[in-house]
Amino acid sequence: MNLSQRKDELHQLVEALPEEKTEVAKEVLTLLLNHGSGIPPEGLVERLHLLERIIDCLPDATLAVDRQGRVLVWNLAMEEMTGVKKEEILGKGEYAYAIPFYGIQRPILVDILLGNGKEWEQEYEKVERKGHILIGEGFAPCAYGGRGLHFWTLVAPIHDDRGNLLGAVQCIRDIGERKRMEEELRLWSTRDALTGLYNRAFFEEELQRLEKGRSFPISLVLCDLDGLKIVNDMLGHEQGDELLRRAAKVIAGCVRGSDVVARVGGDEFAIILPQTGRKTAEEVARRIIEAAEKDTAQHPDLPLSISVGAATAEDNSRPLREVYKEADDAMYMNKLASGKDPRAAVIRALKAALAEKDFHNTERMKKMVCLLGEAMGLSREEMDNLRLLVDVHDIGKLVVPASILLKPGPLTEEEWEEVRRHPEVGYRIALSSGELARVAPYILQHHERWDGRGYPQGLRGEQIHLLSRILAIADAYDAMTLKRPYRRPLTHEEALQELKRCAGKQFDPHLIEIFVKLFPLRKYPP
Repeated sequence: MNLSQRKDELHQLVEALPEEKTEVAKEVLTLLLNHGSGIPPEGLVERLHLLERIIDCLPDATLAVDRQGRVLVWNLAMEEMTGVKKEEILGKGEYAYAIPFYGIQRPILVDILLGNGKEWEQEYEKVERKGHILIGEGFAPCAYGGRGLHFWTLVAPIHDDRGNLLGAVQCIRDIGERKRMEEELRLWSTRDALTGLYNRAFFEEELQRLEKGRSFPISLVLCDLDGLKIVNDMLGHEQGDELLRRAAKVIAGCVRGSDVVARVGGDEFAIILPQTGRKTAEEVARRIIEAAEKDTAQHPDLPLSISVGAATAEDNSRPLREVYKEADDAMYMNKLASGKDPRAAVIRALKAALAEKDFHNTERMKKMVCLLGEAMGLSREEMDNLRLLVDVHDIGKLVVPASILLKPGPLTEEEWEEVRRHPEVGYRIALSSGELARVAPYILQHHERWDGRGYPQGLRGEQIHLLSRILAIADAYDAMTLKRPYRRPLTHEEALQELKRCAGKQFDPHLIEIFVKLFPLRKYPP
């Protein structure tokens, strides 16, 4: 290549560079173009070297190619970005300059502008045309020795004085820091600052996205940090914040990394489990409660207690907001059944009032019904309902005079009618209380019989809810084996024989069979 050709190419290259970077270069070119006016040849070479040094000093990595895609310019910033020296690349074509960026020979934007490999345009994150200029952004995985490069790039054509296309020049700018800042801003726009979990806004968006997708069954698990207000009020918000961080760590540690765990309220957390059925969701809920107990063992001075509820959408036949509400109800039922909610005071007051009129050993009954419930494969929510049912199944007896309940002799027919009203009275009391409404139907049915001869509705067989059938067995066993003012208690063996005698009549025969296996002769319920 003679000096004149080199001069022309450099002139066209500088004209294509962004305007703010070319003033000095244009000045040098003016001298070059006027060298016939007295500038000696050695001065011309000197000016050409100066021009190349100016291009090398450009902060953006810059390359230029001719119409055939052969490299004409490869500045120092390009060497640093690729690890390839200009001596190794100048004059080479066939997309050799793409290898240090992508690991393969392929068209890049400078080629696309020249009309080659337009189909590769889709490999960029975005490409914009402004007149004859191409502007794009993308990622080059092999740049910087394999560290990768997020880049912004500008490509401009090189024309001669007659408008003939000579080649193209491309400037490449490292925007990794900008990308990191954008990612950090995006991250914190979706994250809770205190716990690092997703925030409610992201949770809501994810619910809407999944509702239209194919990730069913979808399960939601809701968690509530018990007693946070008391900790904040008595120990200060720093301790409360520490408790929240511990809760977040415990909850996130019980699910997959791909699951969405969000802090959706002051003391509330929610988990989205895509492609997860109810059984697995219940297992996740169980793990969270166990993990909280282990965490408390390590921090006895600031115990961690979490109430949990789960619900599942098998398909998209109902909005996920309804599933959320179901999980929320289940979570509060768990809080209520375990006595962790302030509203449990209502239950404690009812139990205290019942204790004066009844003789049940409710703690023993809870153990019995839970063993039966586990054997029947009940969900956590059903188990919570079952425990609560044991506590309040006889609340209707509050309106039965103590003279009848504690009468040492046989009851008259009128007195029996009074007693038989208690399931209906209890049902109405439970319905009027938001805390107990969920177990109201089971209260109503707990004196129905398998053969249909019970009260108050005369239901039979599986028309009676399973929870009521389970309670009926534990209720009868407890009544038979505890001392009453009007009779002696039965032995364990006698009570089992009576239960077996009434199987298929008063009680579900399958449940009686399981009960007898759980508590064989001379092995009393715990």
